[in-house]
Amino acid sequence: MSEQVELTNPVELSVGGMGGHIFRRTIHIGMSLLPWIYFEYGESVSAKIGLTLPQFVSVVIFTLFVLESLRLGFGITIYGQREYEAKQISALGWGAFGVGMVFLMAPTEAYAWPLILSLSLGDPLLGELRRRGMNSRDVIVTSVVFLFFVWLACWYWFDTPFWLAFLFAPLCIAAEWPRLRYIDDNATMVLIPLAVILLFEPFLQLI
Repeated sequence: MSEQVELTNPVELSVGGMGGHIFRRTIHIGMSLLPWIYFEYGESVSAKIGLTLPQFVSVVIFTLFVLESLRLGFGITIYGQREYEAKQISALGWGAFGVGMVFLMAPTEAYAWPLILSLSLGDPLLGELRRRGMNSRDVIVTSVVFLFFVWLACWYWFDTPFWLAFLFAPLCIAAEWPRLRYIDDNATMVLIPLAVILLFEPFLQLI
């Protein structure tokens, strides 16, 4: 997320104003369905087109790269995007890349669900708390508590190791905090926790 977004109202920067802003938030939250689609239908869909599931995910990522390159080449933004995204990779593009990497590198429900839900639910929550003028400390505390319960829910439903909630709830929020000019927090919020998961994973098998 660029500094420009933090200094201005994201609604004012959104193509379509408040309607575009709500549409973007809806799409973001809707990403919560991606793990369900992946685990329920991924194998059957990829088999129908003659690909393995990892191959299918890679094709989708490459296709998104091509579409994003065409969008940038024409310098356009679509409904719900921010004006500055006409000149840089969009938040949606970064988010899709991050989710794709989760499916490729941590393709188990125990890890994919909490990582993706931390992005799809946590990032909109952070943005709306800030937009309403909440101070940084309260934004962090509220968001960490929220993601803690997200990870606990994944422990209950998908056998995510219980203790990961204590580490990854604050880590996912910390991963969103860096303000990088061209890399959106939709990427850092997934890729940084994913990297830590991959580092821990050999030891998690021993627990």
